[in-house]
Formats: sequence, C-alpha cells, structure tokens
Amino acid sequence: MITYNIDGVKMPTIKKRQTTAWIKAVAKTYGKTVGDIGYMFVSDEGILETNREYLGHDYYTDIITFDYCEGDTISGDLVISLDTVRSNAELFGKDYDEELHRVIIHGILHLCGINDKGPGEREIMEQAENKALAMR
Repeated sequence: MITYNIDGVKMPTIKKRQTTAWIKAVAKTYGKTVGDIGYMFVSDEGILETNREYLGHDYYTDIITFDYCEGDTISGDLVISLDTVRSNAELFGKDYDEELHRVIIHGILHLCGINDKGPGEREIMEQAENKALAMR
C-alpha cells in the first residue's frame, strides 16, 4: 500500500492512483514488489528537523528515504520537502511537476537498490530517474 500524507504543507496536486500504478510498474522493472510505502510531504523546516533528528545531518535536502525493505518487497518512509523541490525546479529550469515526480521516484529507486553517493553512482541514478519518468 502506498500512502500520501502532509505535515505543515498543502498536498501537492498529484494523481494518486496514477502515481501509485507508476511506482509499482517502476519497481517491477527491478524485480521488486511494493509493500508499504509512506510519502510525507513537508516544508524545508520539516525536512531539516527530520534530517537532524534521525540522521544527525544539519542541512536541507529534497528527500530522505527510510528503507524497511525485506527480500524483493520494497517498503519505506519517504519524506519530501516541497520547498526544496520547488527551488530545485527553478534552479535547474525544470517544471515543478516533473521535478516532484523525479523526487518521488528517486526514493523508490533507492529502495530498489540504486545509490547515488559513490563514484559514478549519480549518473546511474539520473539515468534510472529518466527511464522511470519516461514510463509515467
């Protein structure tokens, strides 16, 4: 089950059924099934608080992914800062809706085993994001 929640922000205008089907289709391309995925949309202050409390990081980010996967079933909590998504869309000259969906699927790709911190991993993640966005 995939849930979409808010804390201190207005719910973004995403088509939940369509987005859920898309997430499941992307996961399937990696041989994964979707278990419990919880999206929480927050402000920059909300993500900073989450980053400090759970990860000990003192900075803003667009998404934090908490991984509860077991075997080939992906599960997790994904916290997304709508403020950072909006500022990144402006910074990179992207449409807000496209950037939001890129971040939504970015967390799923992490749960599917794709990383983006090591050498060359960012490029692999970007390719996976682009492939997933093309499936939307």
